[in-house]
Amino acid sequence: MAERIKINKLLCFDAAVDEVVVKGWVRTRRNSKGFSFIEVNDGSCLKNIQVIADDSLDNYDAIGRLTTGSAVAISGSLAESPGKGQKWEIHAKNIEIISIAPEDYLLQKKRHSDEFLRTIAHLRPRTNKYGAAFRIRSELSYAIHKFFRDRGFRYIHTPILTSSDCEGAGELFQVTTLDMGNVPCVDGKADYSADFFGKEAGLTVSGQLSAEMFALALGDVYTFGPTFRAENSNTSRHVAEFWMIEPEMAFCDLDKDMDIAEKMLKYLTGVVQENCAEDIELFAKFVDKELENTIENILSSDFERISYEEAVQILEKSKKKFEHEINYGKDLQTEHERYLTEKYFKKPVIVYNYPKDIKPFYMRLNDDNRTVAAMDILVPRIGEIVGGSQREERLDMLEARMKEMGMPLEDYRWYLDSRKYGSVPHSGFGLGFERLLMFLTGISNIRDVIPFPRTPKNIEF
Repeated sequence: MAERIKINKLLCFDAAVDEVVVKGWVRTRRNSKGFSFIEVNDGSCLKNIQVIADDSLDNYDAIGRLTTGSAVAISGSLAESPGKGQKWEIHAKNIEIISIAPEDYLLQKKRHSDEFLRTIAHLRPRTNKYGAAFRIRSELSYAIHKFFRDRGFRYIHTPILTSSDCEGAGELFQVTTLDMGNVPCVDGKADYSADFFGKEAGLTVSGQLSAEMFALALGDVYTFGPTFRAENSNTSRHVAEFWMIEPEMAFCDLDKDMDIAEKMLKYLTGVVQENCAEDIELFAKFVDKELENTIENILSSDFERISYEEAVQILEKSKKKFEHEINYGKDLQTEHERYLTEKYFKKPVIVYNYPKDIKPFYMRLNDDNRTVAAMDILVPRIGEIVGGSQREERLDMLEARMKEMGMPLEDYRWYLDSRKYGSVPHSGFGLGFERLLMFLTGISNIRDVIPFPRTPKNIEF
């Protein structure tokens, strides 16, 4: 048998071919007198290819009993199709039946609810919607690496196991080898000196602090990997395991930080528009009728930039009744962010210079002594999609801020050393990968853009 050709490549051929080989799964089959018409998909693209099998094939009777979900390997000739909506079809010379799916196959030819498909997350990639979503996820992953590599960034693998709570919110998943049935204790508390690492350890909520160390050595770096948050929140926006893109740039102030974040969002949006057009078309047709306009808005707009104080003033003057009260000193909620992007500016907005009391310890204190050089990028439908800041590079200011927040300096001595030895202004940001996927597909639940979502009381598959 000749070498397999993926359907997405096959459909781009500009001439008929005597012999091609396709391997995939049966989507549908119908029998006619002396023929079987089989729709096959191999996951490489949204479209199926039609295979025509006639009764001259040795195993024609078995072919006529193929079920949805069965796996086949087909060799035959690629010919122009007289049918509407398809350029090519395969006239089969040989069909190898690799496996037969039983009649109780859960993905029959009908629309299934997202709720049902989450219960069979191991099978849902075989549907049109989820196949498209995860092809886009793959394309975006590659584009992220390309964006940074083309700009001279170095890729850093930051630890997943950590003793540091980057955000200071106490939402780390604990990692231990202690016997939960017989935990050693001292003064009524667990004795972690007997644990694997000799101290408390958890799963990281961010690679930022580690990436900063490398930015102060290699210049511009980024990390892109899984992060974890033990936040007991069962909403459409939260999962316990998610992926973060986190660049850190040396000799970089907040303005440049915002510039790079905006360029990255536009670049990634452009890649999806150009390379995933067919899959995006599916989402625009069946999931979000405004998706194509949303994508075009990102590409054509210069992101608005306003201070947090200006944002609060706009919201207060709007006279709109928000569920969450807005006034200076409170963090913006999703409804506020969406008002700014969807109603007021009608495009993405970057809000900067937030009050220090609602931001983490590592953000640079501004001269007013009440705000920090932080920024969030807000986009329509999602709200915050990027959060970043200029980092506090001054050792005395950083130590004072940590003491003010009651943080144990000794636990972060390694972090403080970077400010002691050759400190420079530097900045970075974090982009939630799943939030980006939701934005670029119109999918409204974060559980549907990650292969196997981890949520409270759910760690299936």
